[in-house]
Amino acid sequence: MTLKYPVIRGIVTSPYMDVFAALLILVISLVKKFQYTFYFGGEVHFLTNVDEVQSAIFDGAYPLGIMSIIGAVFSMLSTRLVGKQKNSGNLIGIATTINSGVNDYLFRNPSALLTYPITFIVHSIASYKWAKGQKIKKIDKYYYYIVAIAMMVAFSLVFLGFYLFGEIEENITFISIIAISFGLSLGATVSNIFKYQETWLNWTIYNSFQLIKNAMQLNLPNVVKYVFYLFNGTITWIDWKFNGDVESIKNIA
Repeated sequence: MTLKYPVIRGIVTSPYMDVFAALLILVISLVKKFQYTFYFGGEVHFLTNVDEVQSAIFDGAYPLGIMSIIGAVFSMLSTRLVGKQKNSGNLIGIATTINSGVNDYLFRNPSALLTYPITFIVHSIASYKWAKGQKIKKIDKYYYYIVAIAMMVAFSLVFLGFYLFGEIEENITFISIIAISFGLSLGATVSNIFKYQETWLNWTIYNSFQLIKNAMQLNLPNVVKYVFYLFNGTITWIDWKFNGDVESIKNIA
């Protein structure tokens, strides 16, 4: 048995792409000077003076920017490893969810208290299912149920989170954007449990949404990041859909 698109499989599984992806996220984060962002005294402080960094840490400031950079790099590596159909990607995803949840909450997203525990549970279930030998699945009616329910759950949890822990009246547009983003990512994350071929179509739609949003905000570094995410999601979708399971190919060979 031969792969339908061997070049695509080669790109998806390439370790050089992993290195490029990690360096891309790292460089973009450093260009945006996230490393100088700290959480201290109940507030986020951006672009902290270099001379003040050491004293800020000694005074108990949380290195929010540095932890965000670490989380972003490992999140990218998790995405790449899942695309290669390696369960280690799900395991890294569990760890990065904890880090990302803390950071997102400190960046004034109170709904993170409700949404990230859900993501943590879903990543854990995916890791368990993959360890049992989950194979890539074709689309079925349950996939559509997952996508629809994920979006409803996302809107419910995000608005509830802001209602309970934040301010909801003056942030409807901002909250809705967060809800849509979480709904798209939650649908993709749950689909990943069952290794649906369309898991990466979900991520492609999510990345397109993020790309448009950041382009409208003229956030060039994030535009570059989501262009790569969009490329990676698209080629991985093609690989899963037409080349199939990595293990089955190896066993036949």
